[in-house]
Amino acid sequence: MGVEAGAQIARARALMVLRIRSRALAVALLPAAVAVILLAGAATDRLVGPGWVAARWVVTPLAALVLLAAAGVALVIARARPAMSPTVAIAEEAAPDLYRMVRDLADRLEVPAPSAIALTPDCDSWLEDRTHRAHGPPPTERHDEIAGAGRHPHRRHPVAPVLVIGSPFLWWMRVGELRAVLAPVVAGTGPAAHPDIAAARRFLRGLDAAVAVASAPQRGPVSRGVLAGVGWAARLLLRGCRVPAGEMERGVAAAAAERAQAVDYGLRIVAQEQVGLAYAGWDRLLTRVALPAWRMGRWPSRLDAGVVAALTELSRRDRLAEGFASRLGERPACDLLEEPGTIDEAASLLAARLFHGGPAGPGPDWSPVGWSEYPDEVVDRKWRIDAARLHRVLDAMGVRPAPGGEASDTGGPTLSRVLDHLTDRTDRLTGRIDHLAEQTDHLTDPSDHTNHTPTPTPFPARSPEPPPDDEEDLSGTTPHSAALAAGLSAELAREEAAATTGRSTASDPSAPSSPAPSSPGPSSPSGSQTHADPALWDDRDLPLFPLQPPRTARELLADHLTAMVCCAAMDTADATPGLDWLDGPTLLHNGERTADLTPKVLTLIEEGDPTPLRAWLAELGIRPEKPVRLA
Repeated sequence: MGVEAGAQIARARALMVLRIRSRALAVALLPAAVAVILLAGAATDRLVGPGWVAARWVVTPLAALVLLAAAGVALVIARARPAMSPTVAIAEEAAPDLYRMVRDLADRLEVPAPSAIALTPDCDSWLEDRTHRAHGPPPTERHDEIAGAGRHPHRRHPVAPVLVIGSPFLWWMRVGELRAVLAPVVAGTGPAAHPDIAAARRFLRGLDAAVAVASAPQRGPVSRGVLAGVGWAARLLLRGCRVPAGEMERGVAAAAAERAQAVDYGLRIVAQEQVGLAYAGWDRLLTRVALPAWRMGRWPSRLDAGVVAALTELSRRDRLAEGFASRLGERPACDLLEEPGTIDEAASLLAARLFHGGPAGPGPDWSPVGWSEYPDEVVDRKWRIDAARLHRVLDAMGVRPAPGGEASDTGGPTLSRVLDHLTDRTDRLTGRIDHLAEQTDHLTDPSDHTNHTPTPTPFPARSPEPPPDDEEDLSGTTPHSAALAAGLSAELAREEAAATTGRSTASDPSAPSSPAPSSPGPSSPSGSQTHADPALWDDRDLPLFPLQPPRTARELLADHLTAMVCCAAMDTADATPGLDWLDGPTLLHNGERTADLTPKVLTLIEEGDPTPLRAWLAELGIRPEKPVRLA
């Protein structure tokens, strides 16, 4: 009864959407109908006289203009390419067991099977209609045993949507858990096959695509003017369809959820816990582990396998997650794939493209990295590159080792040079004394305000003032820390600008913005059984989903100072770079992870007090006066 109620609500709201479309068509045809009546009345000598003649001269051109405009709007709506999610296509040859499981699930739910399966680097699953002609022929022509399609690609028979599965689910979930999670998603193919719901969805997708076409930049003034009218009409129709379309989708979801209760309902409750856990592990892996590698021009090629390692580590640390690790003895859902490593690599490359904006394929400056190589290829290089940048900025600022300091007798880059600079309070104390003297003179002799000249500080400024956006962020730091942070921000901005210019120069300006869809994914087997489809989605504004906002000047200084400390530890205390699955790059000393470094670094930056950091260095046997190896 619940299934029928939800389906009936969805069909009723779909009819409301179609009625809005019919009313829009009627409004467009109304002037033409009036013009036909006036012309027919003139031909039969029934509507004669000056008034009717004037009405015909006014209404007939108006009807032609309205028809022309309506035809233009309809043409844009019909030909505009609907938005499509970036995914990795999975052919049946690459995952026969997965297709078989989805088919059996659809048979148990008594709904049409999805036409194809694709993976997305996110913790979500949904159905996506890709029957638009701009998306190419539907994959059911080659896999008609899945969706029951015939051999006529251009017929109007509804084609089942594509099932999009979050790739982390396949590696973390067990086969039974994945089937339980996908049950309500696959059940949605039943309502999607209804002609009224399918027609309403096609109309809404066309309106949304038309709005996107009208909003596209880089068009001439004439095209912008014409498309502005198209966009206005499409937005007006979308506003009118907003309420019934939302209720239609809620009815479809209610019907699918009610139908899916008959399949693995108890297991689905347990599996939903795994969905939240997988999402937490995936987010932590991307922001703490993958992002530093992406910034280095390397992309981890086994992100989905890393989710399992991250969540296993979480279960070891957190008592609340202890029971989740015991599931690992069961068959993982990735066993349903013929070559899990190849698919994981393709999904990892797509994740780097979506969340960081990397190139579409591997190259000299964009190469994959395995988890076993991560400490040496990413962590060690990252720390040494940051340390080298830190010393370049100090050189540009004219910073020299303090007389009598630990770094005054060595010519190489040392940690002591940085510590001496950040703890040198001479400029800060002198500036405070001069500032107090100025305020005292101002208060005691206000008449001399216009002729008063501030006493110059004995040490000139070594760095330009920090950018306005960073002034508030650097307000709680020492002057030396603020100046060094501003210099690091400027240096990093110059490097990123140079890298962007180099990539744009190396690329062909006349080439299309999207590569051909036939190119297989990384390390793809013979044929293109597993590949991303970047040509079917707009990749001009990457990253589509940036993980984190740009780092502030304070964060940049903290990262570079931490990197310098880690370089000194590796070169003077036999420490090694390591990978923590939950926290990213970490420093290992005697095989154990070091802790409590960040608070001591922040104390030096904010208060200029090196005592906690120097005590920490002495405890681990790190010698800051020794030169370190830079990148």
